[in-house]
Amino acid sequence: KLECEVGYSPRNTVDPYSRERSCFSVASGLGSWTVVSLSNWLEHTAKLSVSFSALVSHSIDDFVAMGAPRSVRSLAADNSTPGEMSEHGFHVFSFWSSEYVWIPHQTLVDNNPLIKKLKPHESEIFHIKPANPTRPQYIGSDLHFSCGFEVESFDWSDNHVLVHLKNAYKKKGSIYVYLPESKGLDKASVAVNGKPGIVEIVARPSIGENHDGRVLRVYTEIEGSGVESDGLVSIRW
Repeated sequence: KLECEVGYSPRNTVDPYSRERSCFSVASGLGSWTVVSLSNWLEHTAKLSVSFSALVSHSIDDFVAMGAPRSVRSLAADNSTPGEMSEHGFHVFSFWSSEYVWIPHQTLVDNNPLIKKLKPHESEIFHIKPANPTRPQYIGSDLHFSCGFEVESFDWSDNHVLVHLKNAYKKKGSIYVYLPESKGLDKASVAVNGKPGIVEIVARPSIGENHDGRVLRVYTEIEGSGVESDGLVSIRW
């Protein structure tokens, strides 16, 4: 079972250019991405597959090709969102298994499928975000299935990333952040709640020519105290 909403039907009364349905707002700086759940309702293990092009946000031109009217509103809209068709590929994060992989843009062009082996009645939630090799990006976490709702704010500069997680409740887990390669990154320091944190490199994606980067996993523990430093993750290099 694939749970997502893509494409356009002439009989569909929902405005295909609207972001109100099946969308929710997240902290500024997190960007836009697709969330899709793939489930195996069979009584045996099975490999499930779905066209990768069906899982990513499409541009207005794509909707027009499907039969949607090119309205005045659509002409004035910004094609960069939600239809972010990244030439640099996509970050794909699997929530339940906490697995990350970078998918090149050619996968979309070739219409190759996303394939996942699932046990009976097992599900996986995929987060598919257009890659931007020039800036830090929040990939996701194992704190909330949305991989974004748990974030209060996300800020960055040339040598610093600051993630403030919501701290109303006590919880622990990990967040995943993409950082483009830059001078001093090998000596990066991480602080969680104002104390030295634990970090590991889970991937080193090479996103196009001269665009190397790394995905860090940072272990977090939110005390639920509500104080400003609770849930604060700082990466500095």
